[in-house]
Amino acid sequence: MNQTPVKLGPLALLLTVVSICLTTLAILTFSTARADMRLAEKYADMVSLRYELMNEGEDFLQSAEEMAAMSIPVRSVPGTTADAQGVIRYDLEKDGMQLTIGVREEAQKISVVDYRITKEWEEDLDLGNLWPGF
Repeated sequence: MNQTPVKLGPLALLLTVVSICLTTLAILTFSTARADMRLAEKYADMVSLRYELMNEGEDFLQSAEEMAAMSIPVRSVPGTTADAQGVIRYDLEKDGMQLTIGVREEAQKISVVDYRITKEWEEDLDLGNLWPGF
């Protein structure tokens, strides 16, 4: 009985290439998922901060509305400033994000003329381990 030897060379090479490809894809998937999680947490922090500022701004607007209904000047609220056009501004700041509310007093009511959330842009100069190119 003559037995022919089984040649595993091409099959072993194919399985090695497939396992290397699957390992590389698994590592890429894991690192992408981790980066997405960090970005989602950063976005959630920013959105919750914006909602906190908006909640405090709405509290100010409600108190200003009540004061205007009782003919109490809104200028008497601490932290407000008035400009030349008669707009009363109220600024809130938290963690680098700022809410600016501008209201104008009218007969027994207020009208909102400005409601803006801003954050100062900070340039990210950190290149990590990259070569700067010069």
